[in-house]
Amino acid sequence: MNLPSRRWAVAATVGTLAALGAIEPSVSAPLTKSDAFVTAETSGILTIEGGECFADPAYSRRAAEVVVRYVPCEDGADNQAYGFLQAPDGPWDRPGLAGYAWRGCGDFFDRRWPDRDGGTLAYYPILPTAQTWADGDRTVMCAVYRPGGRLGDSVLPQLR
Repeated sequence: MNLPSRRWAVAATVGTLAALGAIEPSVSAPLTKSDAFVTAETSGILTIEGGECFADPAYSRRAAEVVVRYVPCEDGADNQAYGFLQAPDGPWDRPGLAGYAWRGCGDFFDRRWPDRDGGTLAYYPILPTAQTWADGDRTVMCAVYRPGGRLGDSVLPQLR
């Protein structure tokens, strides 16, 4: 590359970087977790017990699939199981099950955190799937999380 060409390349690079610097980076909104974020078929979720903390689902090269893993609450985690519901028997009805789960987990949540911990905590239900329902699974797990970040320790009132 001759000297004038090199100058143009440098000028173009500097101009591009200046233009990019003028664009403000977008601030990502806190993550809102839905009843589809984790399901009973997500590997590892069925090993989580009440009061235990766990990581958000992530791909594991070792398992060659998306997994949820247990994390000691004191190490900081993404989620904590705070209750379980048993859905009534009947035919598979995902919308009905989701409504039941959101109401039930919401009742548990409001009893544990009446002020919603100053608005810093949220919850989501972890539902059976059509397949696990067909196998007899009727358990809904209720999980609490902090939309703006991780849980620093257990957030359960009786375990603080």
